Amino acid sequence: MRLPDTAHTSRPWRIHTLTPDFRLEDVWELPTPGGPDDLQRLVRQMVTGQGHFSGAARSLFALRWKIGRLFGWDRPDAGLGARVETLRNRLPADLRDGPTVPDPIAVPLTSVYLTDNEWVTELANKTVHTVMHIGWVPDSRGGYRGQMAVLVKPNGLFGRAYMAAIRPFRHLIVDPALIHMIGRGWQRSAA
Repeated sequence: MRLPDTAHTSRPWRIHTLTPDFRLEDVWELPTPGGPDDLQRLVRQMVTGQGHFSGAARSLFALRWKIGRLFGWDRPDAGLGARVETLRNRLPADLRDGPTVPDPIAVPLTSVYLTDNEWVTELANKTVHTVMHIGWVPDSRGGYRGQMAVLVKPNGLFGRAYMAAIRPFRHLIVDPALIHMIGRGWQRSAA
């Protein structure tokens, strides 16, 4: 379920000080009910790529990567360390020296940092520098759950147009499929 921006902006996340030049694209509640220390479990699930996208979401991703290859959007010289500096270079010492997390295998994201209630990954290409922030938050039933925020820094006019063009597909197909996939993986790992 989509959440208001304040579900992310009102929390004292460390990511706020690292991304003042990014805009919050959206915030989603994750169907991952758990206890106060279950963020590690969610990170492990997301890093290993448990679950599968629906056919429509999988097709959109395949189309996006094919178009990206055709137009050179995802070449190494358009990504982290080339076109943009990684957020790891902005980290204070305690986050830089904190626990390391492998990069997710199912999507081309790079892990930035992990705390007891935040996990941050990033991706950059010719269109955008994006951050996926997974927070672990108290829920209304006395437990905890995951919350995903997407922050973006489009690359110029082309990047802004690209983000505007994909927004309906992300909101209607891709993000709901991702949320559903995370929920299915969570239920399976609890069984």
